[in-house]
Amino acid sequence: MIFLRYESFRGYLRAYPVTSVIIALNLIYFIVILVTGDINDNYHLVQSGAFVSFMPDNSFGLNEPWRIITSMFMHSSLQHIFFNMFSILVFAPPLERLLKPVKYAIFYLLCGILANLFTGLIHGLTGDERIFYLSTGASGAIYGVFGAFLFIAIFRKAWLDQGSRRTVYTILAFGLIFSVLTPSVSLLGHVGGGVAGFLLYGLLDRAMTKKRRTY
Repeated sequence: MIFLRYESFRGYLRAYPVTSVIIALNLIYFIVILVTGDINDNYHLVQSGAFVSFMPDNSFGLNEPWRIITSMFMHSSLQHIFFNMFSILVFAPPLERLLKPVKYAIFYLLCGILANLFTGLIHGLTGDERIFYLSTGASGAIYGVFGAFLFIAIFRKAWLDQGSRRTVYTILAFGLIFSVLTPSVSLLGHVGGGVAGFLLYGLLDRAMTKKRRTY
């Protein structure tokens, strides 16, 4: 089972530097937001860097594009950050090991960015002028990681043991059901991140396969 973690704390930091930095940034950002205002206040979240989309002035959420990235490291509750950091802690390391740190860092950021862009696009095309859309969290990027493992589970079955493949399918199925049934969860962000991860990893896999064939 590739998702079981046996490393010591120091061993984890050495083996997965990017994942460790991502977790640290999320935790630090959460503490800053927590001590500087009311985490339940949407205005405070907007001031702190949440991704926002509203019609007609900012339909696609691109008026302040930096929010596409800052919102990836923000969380609006203890439960929110706990589950997301647990997911990163457990599921991200095998992908970082596979892609190597730099490539993995780019992949993670792109998945989160594309998840927010997809959400902003759909909201801009179908949104209601009375609705103010606000989004925080690492879920888009996390689902990008899940999307990569879905690609591996489907097209590179030999790379995963049966237990790991079953875990990927179960997590995605549970996540989809949870996203649909929970109003406060961004279904679009999860779907956008998952699709982005699946497609991006597919491109990386193709490039890596071609590179191996040239040797």
